[in-house]
Amino acid sequence: MTAKSKTDNAISDSQISERAQLLLKTLIERYIREGQPVGSKVLAKDARLDLSPATIRNVVADLEHMGLVSAPHTSAGRVPTERGYRMFIDNLVSIKPLGSADVRSLADTLDPQSDTPQLLETASSMLSGLTQMVGVVMLPFQRQAALRQIEFLPLSEKRVLAILVINEQDVQNRVIHTDRQYALPELERIANYLNAQFMGKDMSAVRRDLLTEMEKARANMDQLMRSAIEMAHQVFDAAAPDEQQDYVMAGETNLMGYEEMADVPRLRKLFDVFNEKQAILDLLDKSLEAQGVQIFIGQESGYQALDQCSIVTTSYSADDEVLGVLGIIGPTRMAYDRIIPMVDVTAKLLGAVLNQRN
Repeated sequence: MTAKSKTDNAISDSQISERAQLLLKTLIERYIREGQPVGSKVLAKDARLDLSPATIRNVVADLEHMGLVSAPHTSAGRVPTERGYRMFIDNLVSIKPLGSADVRSLADTLDPQSDTPQLLETASSMLSGLTQMVGVVMLPFQRQAALRQIEFLPLSEKRVLAILVINEQDVQNRVIHTDRQYALPELERIANYLNAQFMGKDMSAVRRDLLTEMEKARANMDQLMRSAIEMAHQVFDAAAPDEQQDYVMAGETNLMGYEEMADVPRLRKLFDVFNEKQAILDLLDKSLEAQGVQIFIGQESGYQALDQCSIVTTSYSADDEVLGVLGIIGPTRMAYDRIIPMVDVTAKLLGAVLNQRN
C-alpha cells in the first residue's frame, strides 16, 4: 500500500537524523491525538529518550528551521506544518491494518443486491461514518451503457416499478407514475415491445429514439403502444446520467465538529467548493492516474478553500479496470494511520462487490 502525493519541497528521511525523525513522529502523533501544541517536556516523556530538555529543544529548533514544525502564536509548544505532515506520511507513519472482524463488518454493509447509485451512496456514508469526516465516491465511468432488459411490475396507486438491466450487470429500479392502474399482463406486453425495440442499444441512443417514437405514437400506434412509449420515456429520463452528479458525498457537516475547521467564513468557502464540485473532481481525477493511496495535504491541493484539509483517496476497480476514485476529506490533523487503511479497504470491497456483477 502506498500513500504518496509528494511535492517538490518534501524532505527525505536521509536529510534528518533518526533521533530527529523519532521526535517529529512523536510530536505529530501527540498533536493528532490531543490537538494542542506539544512542549519539550511532553515530547521527552512520549519519546522515551534519555535526552536532556536542552537537547530536545535543540532538535525541535532544527525541525522548525527545516519547516517541519512551527510555534503557533506565543505558545511554547510546537505543531506540525504541512511539510512536517508530508515527511510523516511518506516516511514515518505506522499504518494500522484493519482487523478481520472490521473488514467483515464493512463488507456486510455493502449489499451486492443494491443498485449502483445506492451502493455508492452506502460507500460514501460508510467512509463518513467510520472517520467522522466527509466521504466522497466518484461515479464509475460508463463508457457504454447498453440496455439488456426492461421489466415492469404493478404497484398500488397508479404506480409501476420499472426494472432495468444495463450491461448485464447493473440493475436499476425506478418507480413511475401512470395515468391509470395497469395489470401485470398489460405491463408484460409493454415490456416485450420495448425489449424488441431497444434491447442491446446504448442508453443514449434509446433516449434519442424514444423522442422519435413518441412522435409516431401520437398518430400511428394503438393506445397500449402509446402507453409503452410514454412509460419508457419516464423510465429512461430518470435513468439518464446527471451531468452534475459526478460524485456522491456524505458527512459534510462533520467538519463543523473540528475546532480548527469551525471558523464560519472558512466553512462557507469549503461548502462552496463542495457545491461547485470542480476542485474535488480535479483532485479525484489526479488520483485516477496514480497508484495506491494518494494524500493531498493543505496547499498541495492547489485550492485555497482546502488549505486546512487533507484529502485521502484511492481508486476502485472491477475486472482489473479502474472505474473511479473514493476517499475522505478532513482536517490535516487526522489519524492517517487509521484513515489510510480504511480508504484502501473500502475501495477493495467496493470493487469486489462490483466484480460480482460481471
